[in-house]
Formats: sequence, structure tokens, C-alpha cells
Amino acid sequence: MDQPDLTSLEEAARVELDDKFAVRERALSLSRKVIRSSANAIRALHRGDIPAAERLMDEAAALVAETAAMLTDHGDVRYAGFVDDAAKEYAEARTTYALALGRPIPLPVDLGVSITPYLNGLGEAVGELRRRMLDLLRAEQMEEAEATLEAMETIHGLLASLDYPDGMTGGLRRTTDVARALIERSRADLTSTIVQERLRRDLAERLGDISPTG
Repeated sequence: MDQPDLTSLEEAARVELDDKFAVRERALSLSRKVIRSSANAIRALHRGDIPAAERLMDEAAALVAETAAMLTDHGDVRYAGFVDDAAKEYAEARTTYALALGRPIPLPVDLGVSITPYLNGLGEAVGELRRRMLDLLRAEQMEEAEATLEAMETIHGLLASLDYPDGMTGGLRRTTDVARALIERSRADLTSTIVQERLRRDLAERLGDISPTG
């Protein structure tokens, strides 16, 4: 039996797979940069450095757009886990920024990401809002802290209502469960602080009512 000549097949396979591999490696590199810029943007936001946060988010936006354009003809790479991970981190940064500053929350179409990583990013923004709420409590900004907790609860309500299989939502159920646990802890922290503040005020008032004796 004559051996088949697979030279042409090998050449065709290498042309296609070499190109796909190059695209994959580039997309992986860009995704890592998106994650890094998004994480640094959130750190800048917590420090109160809004210009730095905005600059870093803009960097991430450009990288997300570049990745999407590059993967137009490579759907299998486009839906690789690392691409969605980067989109999730970017969505987390943008939604955290909007919620912290009281601005309208951008939609997935505004960010150029798909709904699944967007929702998971929004869910993870709850953790960043908890950090912000604790900072507000330390600064004795009680009304802002309460408003932040309400925003966290609103987000959780939305995520909890989206009862779809995890295979469709990228594990959104777990993200939602984590958000609920963070909200419960945050509510306890807020309640404890409010009670302590009331006790402090009551004590101060009572001491103020005591007239000096002579």
C-alpha cells in the first residue's frame, strides 16, 4: 500500500494554525494588559485619584477594542476564557467607577463587551463597593455609606433574578452568592457603626445636661 502524501495537508494546516496561534498569543497579551490596567484603575479610584483611574480605564478600553477587532475572524479564540476574564475586569472597573461617583452605569454595548463577562464584572463590583462603604464609615459619612449599601443590594437583586444555567452565564450564580455574603457583612458593619454613633451622641448629650456642682 502506497503511503499517502500529506505534504499539502501539512502546509495548509500550518498556514491556518500558525496564524491562529499568533492571534491567540497577541490576544492573550492584550488581555493581560486589560486586566492590569483595570485593576490599577480601581486602586486609583479608591485612592481618590480620579484622573489616573480615568486614564487607566481609557487604556483598557483601547485594548479591549483592539482585541475585539483582531478576533473578528477567530471566533474560537474570541470566546476563550482569558478574553472574557479581561472583559470582566474591565466591566468591573467601569461599573465601580460609575457607582462610586454616582454616574449612570454603562451598559455592555457601551463598553464593547458581551453580557456574560459584564454581569460577572458588575457582581464583583459589589466587593469594591464594600471597600468604599467601609472607607465612608471611617470618615463618618453615614448617608453616603447607606447609599452605597443600597446600590450593592440593587445590584444583587438584579443578578439574583437572572436564574440561568451556569454554562450560559459563566458562573454568575457563584458571583451572586459571593455578593450576597459581602452585603450581609456590610449591613452588619453599617448597623454596628450606626448604633455606636447613636450611643456616642446620647452619652454626649447626657454629659452635657449634667450641671457642675459646687
